[in-house]
Amino acid sequence: MIPKPLRTLGTGAAIILGGILTLNLASSATIRAIRLTNEAKRRKIALPCGVCRGKGFYICKLCKGNATISWSPLYDPVAINPCLCPTCDGNRVQRCLNCLGKGYD
Repeated sequence: MIPKPLRTLGTGAAIILGGILTLNLASSATIRAIRLTNEAKRRKIALPCGVCRGKGFYICKLCKGNATISWSPLYDPVAINPCLCPTCDGNRVQRCLNCLGKGYD
């Protein structure tokens, strides 16, 4: 059996932690909702990105859309290995750095 003072302390701590958790969840949900509404408003009136033409992505500049690059660990290569492109991870496209993939400025 748990002593009454310890039980009271535990109940109080649980109420306080529950309140903090509830406030944290409510505030994060409110902040997300505000960000989404601001983003929707911005998207309506913004001009499309001039670099990616509003798509948010463009062909990878390192591998030029091949998904692999020629690489050799030596300065004067004897053999050149095809390796997965580190910029696009083999997807052949990369996120636009001008608009950060949103499609508008």
